[in-house]
Amino acid sequence: MLVAGLAVGLALGAAPALAKTADPKASSIARGDAAKLGFDPAKLDIARQALNADVASGKIAGAYLLVGRHGKVAFQEGFGVQGPGQTAPVTEETIFRIFSMTKPLVSVVAMTLVEDGKLDVDAPVSKYLPEYKDLVVWQADGTTKPATQPMLVRHLMSHTSGLIYGFIQPTSPIARAWAAGGENRDDLTNREYAKVIAKLPLRAEPGTAWNYGRSTDVLGAVVEAAGGKTLDVLVKEKVTGPLGMADTAFFQPASKKARFAEGQGGMPGMFYDYTKPTPLLSAGGGLSSTTEDYLRFVLMLAGDGEYQGVRILKKATLARMRQDETTAEIRRAGTFFPGPGMGFGLGFSLVNDDTVQRPGAGTFSWWGIAGTEFWVDPKNDVFVMFMIQAPSLAMEYQRKNRAWVYDALVK
Repeated sequence: MLVAGLAVGLALGAAPALAKTADPKASSIARGDAAKLGFDPAKLDIARQALNADVASGKIAGAYLLVGRHGKVAFQEGFGVQGPGQTAPVTEETIFRIFSMTKPLVSVVAMTLVEDGKLDVDAPVSKYLPEYKDLVVWQADGTTKPATQPMLVRHLMSHTSGLIYGFIQPTSPIARAWAAGGENRDDLTNREYAKVIAKLPLRAEPGTAWNYGRSTDVLGAVVEAAGGKTLDVLVKEKVTGPLGMADTAFFQPASKKARFAEGQGGMPGMFYDYTKPTPLLSAGGGLSSTTEDYLRFVLMLAGDGEYQGVRILKKATLARMRQDETTAEIRRAGTFFPGPGMGFGLGFSLVNDDTVQRPGAGTFSWWGIAGTEFWVDPKNDVFVMFMIQAPSLAMEYQRKNRAWVYDALVK
């Protein structure tokens, strides 16, 4: 596990962030010639045919796929309509609930605070949220014991904190304890919510197991404490504002409601109305965005922290985020880990072995429960986005997208 001091890495980084803002009215989609970018157009067309067929059969209402390389877009197309029974077509301006694709963006906000000297990823969470000093760990017999290791900020960013999502194993005793303890409340502010979570038992000692869960939601409260502002303000000041991401927010104005893609299936209440704010600004899954908007974020990542002259992170900071925080033991001990040949850094899954994964080694990515996903493949200089609102099909399209893209990448 790589836990080298961040200060040393940042000393080697680029100049401080530029005081510029990308033009929100200029499209982030710069088209290139697919063949010149190394893709076989006929093989990319297989994706088009398959998605059109899925729309025609009623399997999906709509989707959006974008594939690019060397900073140019080789393929981008919307399919179908914005939801069951709707007539508005899916376009690059359709707003999707991106759920857990919120996590990488908030993790980037956290790292801007590291660069500002306001946050330390190796510090205990209790430095920023005192209630995280005395934590307890769930035991097999239903009792709890005091944690022997402190929860660090980087544990939150890498999902090795011991915090869980109850919905992953909803009938387990610990999940029931979390539900009874208030895990699913949205009537609290981020700071208040973090206090509720602090009272719940950890599934494992911090730093010992990878468990997907509420870690990034707690990170949101840490970011607020370190940054001295609410999360929505920090997200806008640090990332979405400078990048010109005008359609990315925790809650949207009513005037944009007609642009939302609506869901197919999913848990009750999952596709709630993002034009009606709640006190909770979920750092783990609360943002909505468009393909055009989120592509700005993806291209910033692909550009080593910079997009159209606007630097969000130093190159060394982003490199630190892409260091694997897991070991084989940590991966085996947890639940819902991304898969074989994978690791996890500070906010992103990582491809460690491209003999068992299609994207090149070093690829970093994440996805949302409704089926949205992105990845950046530095080895092949490829970037991909896929947008859909069909939770039951998320895993299926992840497999298909990788096959479509890498079968088509011929040189």
